[in-house]
Amino acid sequence: MKLFENVVNYKINNITKEDLLKYSKQFNIPLNNDQAAKVTKLLRGKGINIFNDKERTQLIKEVAKITGPETARKVNQLFIQFTR
Repeated sequence: MKLFENVVNYKINNITKEDLLKYSKQFNIPLNNDQAAKVTKLLRGKGINIFNDKERTQLIKEVAKITGPETARKVNQLFIQFTR
């Protein structure tokens, strides 16, 4: 399980804007280019562990500031699916 966690966290912490936009379309999460660029900047290189509830909650709060609460809620639901 630890290997899976490492792979998911690595992908999140090194995601590109293009990948983020691709995933947003795949999972029906509304995201425009500007928002994707800002979220990518927020994520890249921060070492965020989405399997840690406290870190994930803080990240979702920051995402909500960029994208709005509804989009952040959808992102959180997606993260929870990955972590269960």
